Amino acid sequence: MSAASFDFSSPASQDRPDAGLDRALRRVVLAGLALVLLVPLARASTDALGWLPLWLVGMPVAAWWALHRFRVPTVLRRVRPAAARRRAPQARRLRARGTGPARAA
Repeated sequence: MSAASFDFSSPASQDRPDAGLDRALRRVVLAGLALVLLVPLARASTDALGWLPLWLVGMPVAAWWALHRFRVPTVLRRVRPAAARRRAPQARRLRARGTGPARAA
């Protein structure tokens, strides 16, 4: 592969995930969630696969989140104003009297 085969011209198009893959992962997540909620056997653990909700819901959600480049949804973001920072000096540990090393007089 040559460097010319990569498309670096439109950074805006690289921010958006592939619509087909996004739709497919969304359907897999919803189907796995429906299975886990409606079918008791889908909440079990098997020797071959392990805990099934991990594979039916957790892994597709992680893949969907990775498709969106691990962005945190705006609902979950905490807004921290920069002006609210504490400007007080850092606390210092006080030495108790009489417990320190003896001073030579």
